[in-house]
Amino acid sequence: MKPALLVIDVQKAFFKNPETTQSLNQAIAQINMGIELFREKRLPIICIQHMVKENGLMPGTEGFDLPESLGILPTDPHIHKTYGNAFNKTSLEALLRELHVDTLIITGYCAEYCVFSTYRGALDLDFTPVLLRGAIASRSPANIPFVENVNDIISYGILKKLLTSFETSQDNNQEYYNLKKML
Repeated sequence: MKPALLVIDVQKAFFKNPETTQSLNQAIAQINMGIELFREKRLPIICIQHMVKENGLMPGTEGFDLPESLGILPTDPHIHKTYGNAFNKTSLEALLRELHVDTLIITGYCAEYCVFSTYRGALDLDFTPVLLRGAIASRSPANIPFVENVNDIISYGILKKLLTSFETSQDNNQEYYNLKKML
């Protein structure tokens, strides 16, 4: 297993009303915990941003930008998309294959649209997608439980434990390889 963290469409343009803003801010708190964990483990974090030319949601516009509270760095890979499914007509699949990623921890906005579509797209491409509990947002927060219930989900605590186990197994594999070379 080699995981990557996907952060989908957490952009300033989507902070439009109090309910959506609250949902996004709650998700950002969990997303940032995931980002910190993935940075600590030196695993890929990929930022995905939605573009809509007709609405002026394009690179260089304020609405396209990420909120300051989100822990994405300019050095993290950024994918720009025009469809709900982040794999559709983007370089996301090629990037993940190049990084030898097979498992996707999915976070972001909007739960029932782009998050759900990307999750399904990942399945179609033989990736293992998993939602990070509490790290998806919606303009209709009542839809979040539905999306979480019909997809695989993981809590932050279990993710942290798994990534620690993953790191240990990688270390053990390296020790085994080094030992084998000496024999």
